[in-house]
Amino acid sequence: MGKLTHFNADGNAHMVNVGDKDVTRRTAVADGYISMETDTLTLICEGGHKKGDVLGIARVAGIMAAKKTADLIPLCHPLPLTHLDVVLEAEQENNRVYCKVTAQTDGKTGVEMEALTAVQIALLTIYDMCKAVDRGMCISDVQLLSKAGGKSGSWQRSG
Repeated sequence: MGKLTHFNADGNAHMVNVGDKDVTRRTAVADGYISMETDTLTLICEGGHKKGDVLGIARVAGIMAAKKTADLIPLCHPLPLTHLDVVLEAEQENNRVYCKVTAQTDGKTGVEMEALTAVQIALLTIYDMCKAVDRGMCISDVQLLSKAGGKSGSWQRSG
């Protein structure tokens, strides 16, 4: 698995030593939702929000967040991302926006944290931009869907 820490006899946390690991292509996919009032989603979809293109700005925020993951999460290794795809889709029948992120690197440790961080920040950006019209929005079901690469190989969420 990606960024693991261990505690030494002195009780202090340390970054995992990945120096002897092989460089492999590593991919992680994560997703999540933000639910909102019907009028809020309509405002987003019609492009009528006074702050601008909500989904476009949220995509950029997700990309920026993935690139800064190691600055946000203690003991997380900084990774050079080779690919990042942030997809945001309005689900009007459910009054929510779906976010799916695919992150990829050629490195010694996985990109699960980058994918999960990108999802959270993209959804938080939607919340921030729309909170003046809908404070009851709810971010939910953020999860890792799959990962591939590295010594542990592939993993896929079941169900």
